[in-house]
Amino acid sequence: MSTAPILALWLAGGVALGLIYFRLVRFSADLLLSDRRGAPLFGVALVLARLAGLGGVLVLAALQGAGSLLAASMGLLIGRWWMMRRVRAEGI
Repeated sequence: MSTAPILALWLAGGVALGLIYFRLVRFSADLLLSDRRGAPLFGVALVLARLAGLGGVLVLAALQGAGSLLAASMGLLIGRWWMMRRVRAEGI
């Protein structure tokens, strides 16, 4: 298989990862600020799981080569941009 479809898949995966990751950033921040019992502890656990997942995916991309890592990172930035744009549109 040529490299273009593989890089496109890494880019799409990076976008999906970015959307999920930054959605979870907002959710974990809400948990950390919550006064419900156990919510801040769950928020900290979610932060650690989020970082471990991101690190794992980026390590897998790096093992595939520099192009895959760059494509996944670019997708992550696109997902971040998309999520921030969505938050701004909601007015929060």
